[in-house]
Amino acid sequence: MRFAELVAVSRAVAETSGRLEKIGHLAALLARVPPAELAIVIPFLSGGTRQGRIGIGGALLSEMRDVPPAAVPRLDISDVDAAIDRLAALSGAGSTAARAQTLRELLGRATRDEQDFLIRLMFGELRQGALEGVLMDAVARASGIAPARVRRAAMLAGDLAPVAQAAIVEGDQALSRFILRPFQPVQPMLADSAGDVADALDMLGSASLEYKLDGARIQLHKVGDEVRVYTRNLRDVTPAVPEAVTIARAMPAHEIVLDGEAIALHDDGSPRPFQETMRRFGRKLEVERLCGELPITPFFFDALYLDGAPLVDEPLARRVAVLDEQVAASNLVPRLVTSNRDEAAAFAAQARATGHEGVMAKGVDGLYAAGRRGQAWLKVKQARALDLVILAAEWGSGRRRGTLSNLHLGARDAERGGFVMLGKTFKGLTDEMLAWQTKKFLEIEIGRDDYTVYVRPEVVAEVAFNEIQASSQYPGGVTLRFARVKAYRSDKAAADADTIGTIQALYRGQTGV
Repeated sequence: MRFAELVAVSRAVAETSGRLEKIGHLAALLARVPPAELAIVIPFLSGGTRQGRIGIGGALLSEMRDVPPAAVPRLDISDVDAAIDRLAALSGAGSTAARAQTLRELLGRATRDEQDFLIRLMFGELRQGALEGVLMDAVARASGIAPARVRRAAMLAGDLAPVAQAAIVEGDQALSRFILRPFQPVQPMLADSAGDVADALDMLGSASLEYKLDGARIQLHKVGDEVRVYTRNLRDVTPAVPEAVTIARAMPAHEIVLDGEAIALHDDGSPRPFQETMRRFGRKLEVERLCGELPITPFFFDALYLDGAPLVDEPLARRVAVLDEQVAASNLVPRLVTSNRDEAAAFAAQARATGHEGVMAKGVDGLYAAGRRGQAWLKVKQARALDLVILAAEWGSGRRRGTLSNLHLGARDAERGGFVMLGKTFKGLTDEMLAWQTKKFLEIEIGRDDYTVYVRPEVVAEVAFNEIQASSQYPGGVTLRFARVKAYRSDKAAADADTIGTIQALYRGQTGV
């Protein structure tokens, strides 16, 4: 297939506001894509590449703006994928020059529209509105399969591309091979927000309340004595958490998959700051030394699989019963099942008194919707805080001169794609954070002006605030009063950030407007 066809559809999707129209454009394209190229096209439409990160920095891409475009389309999808393969394979001495030459040759064969698509793709700035949910529905329409079947298969596969290929090429029956099994991690279930425990009980009725731990999400898989531990981004981190491996091997089950958190604790059992927990998950680890200096405690709150039987379609009450049979009490997240507001409020207060950030409220009959955010799980935090994406940073002045300081904060736009700016903040940043973010943001720079460095929208910060205010200055109509950075969330991707819809709903709940 010609690359120009994909680029034209991407533009049409970006220029279309209606969800059904977006789905129609994408489905029509997917129905025409040769089977062998679906694994390339799906990531492109999602704003990424089949190869993942390919080592192209903002400075190099900026140098490519002067490459003369081709007069007519002549690139095929496979040509682009092959060039990205070559880019991804380059490393070592001389790789920078070779990468620049390969990229220049690719762009030289592309039309102006194709160049624009490629550069935005590699910048991570391809905001065409082809959100994963829209793309899943397009796969369903192109294949004639019910959307729920496609979503479930993608959830269990952890990746839409192989599911799309199976659905469109082989049909409904092929999706049966995407099942939950050990050592094939699934995307974790996510939570919506509630203002307080009373609101949560109003929404759920009787609820299972759990301490909300500010640790690193882990998914533990065990078969016999073989154990693997994965992060929320499905990265294998088993060597970093030997404590979890030891605990898993003591469980009576032969095969099991659990969902939980790993967290570093003080001697009195209170949680250490999130940044300290994340030291255990760094790339360069001296595990034995760190285990002594900074022991980590795994806590589990859900069971997804037990001895050949997936549990994701079982109610939470059943999954928790399995958990209680398998895991020692010292490694279970504290839990209370209640519909009583006073009991719920007391439990939440107890969670905060022990240093945790609040509670989770979960419907006792709720199923495990991996990879999805739903009202069966609600997070209730003590402090007002949001997970936001950094869109840009401004150069500091005074003692911060030479560092990137004032941050542009963005919320995820779940309807149209991309991010909506909510405001700026330079508060809460330590010298260590300033040094880190200056280095990091220059690595992911996509452009700049006299005062501001614009970055790929991939870094997530937890931002505390006093209240949400109406604003005519920002496109979402709201901004944050006294916003300050609590922590950078290296465990979260931009897709995990809070949405502008959630923030607008919080504003309505706060003001009644």
